[in-house]
Amino acid sequence: MPLWTAPAPDVSPHDHDATTTGPERELLEGYLGFCRLTFQNVCAGLTAEQLAARPLPTSMSLIGLARHLTKVERVWLRIRAGGQDVPNPYPETDSDFDGASAAGAEADLLTYLAEWAAADAAVRDVSIEHTVEVRGETLSLRMIYVHLIGEYQRHNGHADLIRESLDGVTGR
Repeated sequence: MPLWTAPAPDVSPHDHDATTTGPERELLEGYLGFCRLTFQNVCAGLTAEQLAARPLPTSMSLIGLARHLTKVERVWLRIRAGGQDVPNPYPETDSDFDGASAAGAEADLLTYLAEWAAADAAVRDVSIEHTVEVRGETLSLRMIYVHLIGEYQRHNGHADLIRESLDGVTGR
């Protein structure tokens, strides 16, 4: 039986068909898509053991980051903006990072990839002007997209460092 490795995205993040000049919502959705594909591409080709490795002095691993991004997408897009009554997959503080393991890596990565479609569907018909209250602050769906893009950008940087530490691969 061949060893499982994380799948590559169907398209390169740089070949993603996100608009660079279109309407605001298309720009935000497209750039979030680029960030998602970038993270998947950083993980591509790695084994479950590599995804779960913590080669830097931190609790972060690539599969821990995937679990964290699953939680972020679900909480912000499905639960808060979309109003869905779905459970937070990692409700305990840092359980997304601390509970990451090689044994669960394949399932966790597939859950993360599936969360994209579920999150997008949850807000498909929600106005970008729609607001939600989060810890006493009013946020629009527009701001939630900006928040998610920032979250991805920060964690994609972490992922790059972890990947380079694992096998020397850069520029993914």
